Amino acid sequence: MTTDPVALTARLVRCPSVTPDEGGALVLLQEHLEAAGFDCTRVDRGGVSNLFARWGAKGAARTFGFNGHTDVVPIGRREDWTYDPFGAEIDGDWMYGRGTTDMKSGVAAFVAAAIDFVTDTPPDGAVILTVTGDEEGDALDGTTALLDWMDAQGERMDVCLVGEPTCPQQFGDTIKIGRRGSMNAWITVTGKQGHSAYLDRALNPMPAMVRLLDRLSSTPLDAGTDHFDPSTLSVVTVDTGNPATNVIPAKVEATLNIRFNDTHTGAALSEWLHEEAAKLDAEFGTRTALRVKISGESFVTPPGPLSDLVARAVAAESGVTPELSTTGGTSDARFVKAHCPVVEFGLVGHRMHAVDERVSVSEIGRLKAVYTRILGDYFGSR
Repeated sequence: MTTDPVALTARLVRCPSVTPDEGGALVLLQEHLEAAGFDCTRVDRGGVSNLFARWGAKGAARTFGFNGHTDVVPIGRREDWTYDPFGAEIDGDWMYGRGTTDMKSGVAAFVAAAIDFVTDTPPDGAVILTVTGDEEGDALDGTTALLDWMDAQGERMDVCLVGEPTCPQQFGDTIKIGRRGSMNAWITVTGKQGHSAYLDRALNPMPAMVRLLDRLSSTPLDAGTDHFDPSTLSVVTVDTGNPATNVIPAKVEATLNIRFNDTHTGAALSEWLHEEAAKLDAEFGTRTALRVKISGESFVTPPGPLSDLVARAVAAESGVTPELSTTGGTSDARFVKAHCPVVEFGLVGHRMHAVDERVSVSEIGRLKAVYTRILGDYFGSR
């Protein structure tokens, strides 16, 4: 049996599944998987659509899992696109459309690989697929809902591969074995409004905020670790909302984004931010309010059996020896890591979220071949 991952990618791209709309994508996948003998369950929560599929017995001695998402980011301005963003049009070796790279091609590749594998060489074990519609959004009711449901039902993956695009330059060059943590901080420094000519009658929050931001952004968080680059702190907004040149504003707001490695926890960095804010107020007499949101903690799956399994398959199918990396943004692997060992491998990702997002048609087939080889090697059928 041969399931065409290119045709499946095109059908998924034509589903307008902009977060949190399901758009028909999970319905399509469920139809394909049930026809191949997978037991499927919709695990919807909080207005988010999710799909769980298992081939093989529950509680099998060995269970390999795949994870991915079918939701996509908005298209932006339609007039900026050369091709219909939900048309899946092919020009040469390129398929164009929102989600072609991130990550409907990855989902299509592992669905096609799983269907053909269990049909042609039924393994001694189980294959689980978890697909969410809430990776690009708040991610509160997506993969987390699937994992919560799995725990309640006694469903387990022994290992998991997330099909996110991981390669920065060429197919096969990178496997993700972890991700940095990510957090945002919203800072409001309040002083006292007044006339800019009468400093003694006002308390300008601007110098205080500038001092705080300089201290925070000038402080090296660490020097990196064995598997991670140094952590980073970026000031991404500063705003007073003050159109006048002769008015000292009452308050100023700023936003920070921190990407941190396994030297830190989100809680420890939050505590550091609050301590620095308290020092600022003691020095300037201002009042500083701080709100922190931790999107995910850093994690790493140490190099070992799972990364070796994936690396061997990637090298065999691509001719490239992949680098083991923890760079990039966040992914749903940050949730899966609490359930089982997890790594990520997918296509070249530098076109994701862009206008005229596109994917190499030939590389979709190569990705399916990698996933098929991984399944064969894991279950010992090669």
